[in-house]
Amino acid sequence: MLVKICALNSQYIHSSLAPWYLLAGVREYANTEKIHAEVVEGTVNEPEEAVYTRLLANAPQVISFCTYIWNVKTVFSLTKRIKEEHPEITLILGGPEVSYCAEIVLKEQPQIDFILSGEGEYPFAKLLTELSSETPEYKTVPGLCLKEANGAFYISEPYLPREDPVSPYCTEYFESLKGRIAYLETSRGCPYSCAFCLSGRCGGVRFFNIETAKENMLKLANSGAKTIKLVDRTFNADKKRAKELFSFIIEEHGKRIPEDVCFHFEIAGDILDESLLTLLNSAPKGAIQLEIGLQSFNPQTLEAVTRKTNVARLTQNIQTLLKPRNVHVHIDLIAGLPYEGLESFKESFNHAYFLYPDMLQFGFLKLLYGAPMRENREKYPCTYSKEPPYEVEETPWLSKEDLKLLKRTEAAFDKLYNSGRFRRTIEFAIKKLEITPFDVFLKFAEYLEKTEGVEEHMPLDAYTNVLFAFLSTFPEIQNMELRDAMLCDRFSTNSSNILPQSLKVKDSNLKKLRAYLNTNESTKLPLHGKRSVAILYGAEAVVYVDYKEADRVTGEYPLHILPFADLKNA
Repeated sequence: MLVKICALNSQYIHSSLAPWYLLAGVREYANTEKIHAEVVEGTVNEPEEAVYTRLLANAPQVISFCTYIWNVKTVFSLTKRIKEEHPEITLILGGPEVSYCAEIVLKEQPQIDFILSGEGEYPFAKLLTELSSETPEYKTVPGLCLKEANGAFYISEPYLPREDPVSPYCTEYFESLKGRIAYLETSRGCPYSCAFCLSGRCGGVRFFNIETAKENMLKLANSGAKTIKLVDRTFNADKKRAKELFSFIIEEHGKRIPEDVCFHFEIAGDILDESLLTLLNSAPKGAIQLEIGLQSFNPQTLEAVTRKTNVARLTQNIQTLLKPRNVHVHIDLIAGLPYEGLESFKESFNHAYFLYPDMLQFGFLKLLYGAPMRENREKYPCTYSKEPPYEVEETPWLSKEDLKLLKRTEAAFDKLYNSGRFRRTIEFAIKKLEITPFDVFLKFAEYLEKTEGVEEHMPLDAYTNVLFAFLSTFPEIQNMELRDAMLCDRFSTNSSNILPQSLKVKDSNLKKLRAYLNTNESTKLPLHGKRSVAILYGAEAVVYVDYKEADRVTGEYPLHILPFADLKNA
């Protein structure tokens, strides 16, 4: 029996662990003389026909899908076509998008034969064993959901074992990786029970063997992948364990772990203790990335979603993490949570912004199947899209217009801040205009909406010109000072040597300054080096940057600014 296990990722750069776990489960728990399984990975952005062709190659008897909010529409479309054209093929779904709504899916998608709820390594192998049997006993499969012959639905509770899962890291996995982001799991479950999340429904946290975790870190670090993302929901739930694994990475970085490999962790920021903070501050630059879910700074909101957070300690810990700028820190806010109105969200945003994280994700609440916020409508009243990803559309605290305003602001914020391309410019604007960060992004979003010729995916030069035009409308901002800030942003983040129109100034002195820099040993351009040079008129200085190696945390090239007063014989 040929079985295809399909995972459709949101982007090519992502890989997926789930199908490889299932493949490992088949090899561990099923009769591989009778059952041969293969993994088919793809993305939701490629033509469905291409995925369909790969799935149907060699006439499989079973096709299964790992189902998530980003691929469920594509999965339903593919399964309908498969069942229409090949009704003999058995279709199986699993994953978080169907684990908590199995009966709904079986009713609305009659082409689906089986759904596996919860963890799938053993149940999937067991189901395949029953399918290959002459007298299958489907109800012996844990987590199985199906429609019975009499029209009734048989729905099992999600399967949540306690033992470590089989390893997904087979030879075929590493052959398929091809430098994409690799994923590693050293625990399952979460100690928190946030009302908007599914992780707390996994029966608490269970930690896998720590020595196996270290072995897998080394395997993935040497696989060609440059980023290893740990999918543990709260990596530092066990402080002693987290410290040992962080220490392992730090000690092995540049030895058994290549210097250009980075490990990404999701952590709870407020439970970091002093010893762990000190350890992380000692990490090699670029070796570790941390993602910290803030969600909100509103205490009433955090209490309502059962998110236990010491906000003061969280703020202090993030500041401590960011001080040496050796670790990339990504923090999250969610718009649409209970008791978080527009003004409250603005306060949360401004608080988060002034921590100056490397990235601030400004997301919107999604009401997932199985999450308490979706199941308890009385306690959490809001309206949301009935289509994936089930995004919030209105709450008692945020109107539809408020959410539209936040959407526009988020788009501007991503381009200006999270892109890393306009950090100095935004800081300059905030100081000159004496307004909050949120209001700067909001005003720019409103300007974009009213300006003709602005497109969603504008080239960087065009976007720079629009931003310059926008900030030039404020009388508090002098154009040459604005150009200084924008030019420094441009030089530090773009090595093209070509300036957009708004930043160009013809000046015959520039040639002399280039020659002057090359006459001094301390400022001489290295052999075969590439350099940009410009005059900062507001600051009365020259700025230059040599494009050798960008900072591993910020992604910026270092700027050198020399005041005119320090230049002799120029």
